[in-house]
Amino acid sequence: MSDTGVPEVPAPPWRSRRKTAGPPRRPLSQERIVDAALRVLDAEGLDAVSMRRVAQELGTGPASLYAHVSGKEELLELMLERVAGEMRIPEPDPERWSEQLREAAREMYRVLGAHADIARASMATIPTGPNAMRLSEGLLSIMLAGGVPPQIAAWTLDLLALYVTAHVYEGSLHLAKQRASGKGREQYMADFLGQVRSYLVSLPPDRFPNTVRHVDELMTGDGDDRFEFGLDLLIRGLESYVRTRPADAGTGPAGDG
Repeated sequence: MSDTGVPEVPAPPWRSRRKTAGPPRRPLSQERIVDAALRVLDAEGLDAVSMRRVAQELGTGPASLYAHVSGKEELLELMLERVAGEMRIPEPDPERWSEQLREAAREMYRVLGAHADIARASMATIPTGPNAMRLSEGLLSIMLAGGVPPQIAAWTLDLLALYVTAHVYEGSLHLAKQRASGKGREQYMADFLGQVRSYLVSLPPDRFPNTVRHVDELMTGDGDDRFEFGLDLLIRGLESYVRTRPADAGTGPAGDG
């Protein structure tokens, strides 16, 4: 029965069938745009992230994104902020401050490394979103609770971020080369490091005696091992300021000012 009360009859066979409506689309939002951008990043790398590519991922046109994100620069900032939100920083414990700082650095390393080369987007910028500020405040709180002088803690905050980011970024460069090679990660690294080792061993020992003699030491350890080594060096150096100087002494590494 139709709306007019007249009984309905079948449509003639020569009439085209009406298209049935598909499921309603989810409304576009900043959150969905960032979700899509991170999917593109994780699958294809940072260079693939563009307003057009993200719109394609969402099944819409690029113009529709600009109602929620001003452009690629803001999109990258929002992506960094989202990734920062995945990082967990412990509550300060003065008795465990140095180990807590190690734990925080490892957490940053793990989370950044899980998102391909997002680390590159954090270079030459100072993240100021709520999640990023929570991280900064948490790291400062840990160091200050342990007796690290305020100026040293402030500079270490920057140094630690640079150290972690640089390691993750180098890993992302290897990932890009691995993808281009078509090899698995283990095979790519084995081939790459094998070539480096062969070259070092072939050097003339009269000109490079220490390099040739210590090839094993130069080539040992993977990226994680070397990250831990550098982190230990950094924190041992930081501990020296706690042991040798009162918390309010000086404004710089040399105690000047």
